[in-house]
Amino acid sequence: MARKYPEVSSRTLARPLRHGHRGAHAPRNPRAGRLHLGHRPGGTRPRTVPGIRFRPLWTGPTGAHAGVLEMDAGTSWPRRDVHEPGPEEVYVVAGTFDDGAREHPAGTFLHAPAGTWHVPASATGCTLFLFYPEG
Repeated sequence: MARKYPEVSSRTLARPLRHGHRGAHAPRNPRAGRLHLGHRPGGTRPRTVPGIRFRPLWTGPTGAHAGVLEMDAGTSWPRRDVHEPGPEEVYVVAGTFDDGAREHPAGTFLHAPAGTWHVPASATGCTLFLFYPEG
């Protein structure tokens, strides 16, 4: 049974990136892929979530993958996000991310162990770097 993660480790770095900074090689693409729930191997048919976009950056040979998630202001996940089959690593690049328990500003790193869950939201909008080491 999945559990809400009170033991999530988080760390706020001393110098967060400026809001809106995308780097020289990552231009904003308003047509970038919208987030699809259930997109992991063995998942259900993908469903689009308005205001939430995921851009895949890398996929390894064993299923590990990384990407950038953008959440518009006032958006939230429609249900629990359970971390299966492995953990989720999150770096808040810009804005403020709410995991359902507390808000995390830009520069925060979060580790969510496998089997835990949260309900992602953002009142202000945010950009996250996500890494799934086990797929």
